Amino acid sequence: MKSFLFRFFLLLALALGAGFACAEKADRDKPLNVEADALRYDDLKQTSVFSGRVVLTKGTILIRAAKIDVRQDAQGYQFGLISAEPGKLAFFRQKREGLDEYFEGEGELIEYDGRADTVRISSKAQLRRYRGATLADEFTGDVIVYNNTTDMFSIDGTQPKTGASPAPGGRIRAMLIPKPQAASAPATSAPAAPALRQSITLGGEKK
Repeated sequence: MKSFLFRFFLLLALALGAGFACAEKADRDKPLNVEADALRYDDLKQTSVFSGRVVLTKGTILIRAAKIDVRQDAQGYQFGLISAEPGKLAFFRQKREGLDEYFEGEGELIEYDGRADTVRISSKAQLRRYRGATLADEFTGDVIVYNNTTDMFSIDGTQPKTGASPAPGGRIRAMLIPKPQAASAPATSAPAAPALRQSITLGGEKK
């Protein structure tokens, strides 16, 4: 079980972080820690379910959820389902490699598909990038999907039911803040005027 869980969470950590923005490489070598109210493991079905105030940490990776459901198919592909408590959002955060930048994601449901190598954040999905403690970029929508193979992600708004008008606020939103420009070099000061010298011929030429 330990080997299976470690493999899954290593893949999950890389997908959530490396997928979105060159995650901190050192995280893969850090110990995995999980706290929860309960764990149910089924060796026959190859499933593990952490439930109740689940907190997962691995280096700079932090995941908070009500439940994390992990399974592995016969071909060895891992699948994960991270779900929030009713009325709340599941959360993940990870540092970018070599930069003082962090990515955060939230949603009622976060799914990892090892076969397709995708991460899907759905229902009130949010993705944010921070430079230090300052919010840089923010994306919101109903569904955010990242494909780790193609290194691309897509955001979709709420889809109206057939024949219904679009739901209010169902469009995606993106806020992109320009990266601060490097401080420009100080302007070169004008050359100083030549110093005045005392004349020895004041009042005319010296006789």
